[in-house]
Parts: sequence; structure tokens; C-alpha cells
Amino acid sequence: MNTEWTDFLTQAGANLTETGLDFDTGLPTSDTTIAVPLLHLGVIRSHGEDSAPFLHNLFSNDVKKLAADAAQWNSFNTPKGRMLASFLIWPEDGGHRIVLSADILPTMLKKLSMYVLRSKVKLDDAGTDTVLIGVSGKQAGALLATAGMNPVAERMHYSAADDWRCIRLDDANFMLAVKMTSAARVYQSLLDAGATKAGTSAWQLAMIRAGLPLITAATQEEFVAQMLNYELIGGVSFNKGCYPGQEIVARTQYLGKLKKRMYRVHVPVEVAPAPGADLFTPEFGDQSAGKLVNVAPSPDGGFEALAVMQMSSAEAGEIHIGSPSGPLLRLLALPYPLP
Repeated sequence: MNTEWTDFLTQAGANLTETGLDFDTGLPTSDTTIAVPLLHLGVIRSHGEDSAPFLHNLFSNDVKKLAADAAQWNSFNTPKGRMLASFLIWPEDGGHRIVLSADILPTMLKKLSMYVLRSKVKLDDAGTDTVLIGVSGKQAGALLATAGMNPVAERMHYSAADDWRCIRLDDANFMLAVKMTSAARVYQSLLDAGATKAGTSAWQLAMIRAGLPLITAATQEEFVAQMLNYELIGGVSFNKGCYPGQEIVARTQYLGKLKKRMYRVHVPVEVAPAPGADLFTPEFGDQSAGKLVNVAPSPDGGFEALAVMQMSSAEAGEIHIGSPSGPLLRLLALPYPLP
């Protein structure tokens, strides 16, 4: 974590935590456009003439076909098809940038580096010179235009200048990758354009409502890509060559082996449940029927979460957290249809 950036945020009123930051502003309303320093995320830089083929051979999506102004969801999996990391990737400066959960960045950087061998590629932590800022809200695109970011109209594409990238994730959510030397200026320009300061949990809630999961240390090796709806959000290519776990992911897709899916739920508790917390249903008794993936406070009380569970359990509708008699979850809508 870059101390120059965190010192600036502290001076701007941020309270730093182990998992991100917050401001004493409460949860934003649905009509608010927020600007969130994304301290819970990190960036790996891959650079060198073999960057594209190197990453292509390891990841679940088609890196070679990634357009110069495009981004994609992608993942790195175990040979058994279990997801070690989910991330956003885009090409930049003779290589690529990979955004993933900060708590798994050191181990993933080490693991990916083990595959380099004779490839002409170098991997390093770009967090020393790159800052991530999330902008979310119904008017996010208009606000970014006012701030001079010139957002593109097409999802998973970006506009760029010498010191920033502005990636449109969907209609209401954008991620900025900004050079450290310009971070304070860019962040202030967002506030001047009308954005409201918000903390990590506000961005996590936006991602939950967008149905975009994030693998963290608590959920590594728990899920096959389709369990996280990754093929639905464009995170898997079924036309590329082999990669770790490809056989399992393909078999799940074509042989109808999928029994679990990711859903959005409301959790009616006062204390935040942890990612990885078990879910229970009458159908499975004392056996876990699923797990929470990401969790964030809800403005309506309790918490919202992305949860992977047995599809039969979701259809039955009686899902408890923590134990077979724990609080009852309520299913909420995702912004995309499930098969």
C-alpha cells in the first residue's frame, strides 16, 4: 500500500482499516454518485513481448484476443478447476495490468512468477505507482465526463490519457487506474465534479449488486468458474487452448455437471458475516449447501452478499446462514439472468 496515497486520504478524512477504508459519511443513497479509493484491490504488472501469450496460457479467458482499448474478467485456477484468483485485466504499455484482491496479491505474484521460465515477461507489484479509484452511481458516466475522463459508451472498454485509464465495467460502475503522481489531483477532480467520498464497503455493495464476484483469501479454491457465474459475465473462453483447470471448466459447461450457482442475497444480521461462511438448507441438513463470497452493509439494514449455493436450495427458497437454524436469507435479483 502506497504511503503517499494513504497519507493523502487520511488528510482527506479517511479512516484506514485492515480491509480498506471508510469515511464518516454513512452509507450512500441510491441517487448518490460515489468515488471510492480501492485500497482492498491490488495491481500486478505484466510486461514484456511475451506478456499476452504467457497470460493466455495460464488464464481462463482469451488474452490474445483482448483489444487494445478493452478490459476483460479473467481467472487463474488450480488444475482441478478451482479458482485461485478472479481479476480484471487490460493491455497497457507493452504488457498488461491485472487487478485482484490485495490480500492474495503477494502469493499470486509469486505463483505466477514460477511459470515465467524462459518467457520474455516480467511480473511485479504495480501498487507503488498505480492507484485504483472506483466511481459508481446512476450519474457516474456524466460525472466522469465533467471531470474530464471522457468515459466510453461500451462496457468493458476504456478511455485513457497519459496518467489514467477509465474502464467502464457496466452502466453505473467505472474503475480508474491512475498514476500515483496524479492520484490526488484526479480524486479531487471527481469530488469537484460532484462525487461523494465513500469507503470500501460502498464499492463492495456496488459490485454485489452488479453480480461481479471477487475471490479473496477466504474463498480461494472453493469455486469452479461457472459457480461464480463467470461465463455469464464474460470471464471464460471456451474456444481457446489449454490452461490450468480447463478440462474441469469445459466438462462443467458441456456435460451439465453444474449443481451450484451464485446468487445475490440479503442477510438479516447485525454483525457482518465473513466471506466463506457456510449456508444450510433443510434438503442438506447439517451439510453445507453453499458459502458466502462477498458481503457488504445494506442501506436497508443487515447485509447484502453474493452467495454460491445448490441451485435446488435456491429454488426451494429456505436458506440459513451459520447453522441449519441460523438467520434466514432472502434472495435478491441479479442484473443478468441465470440459465
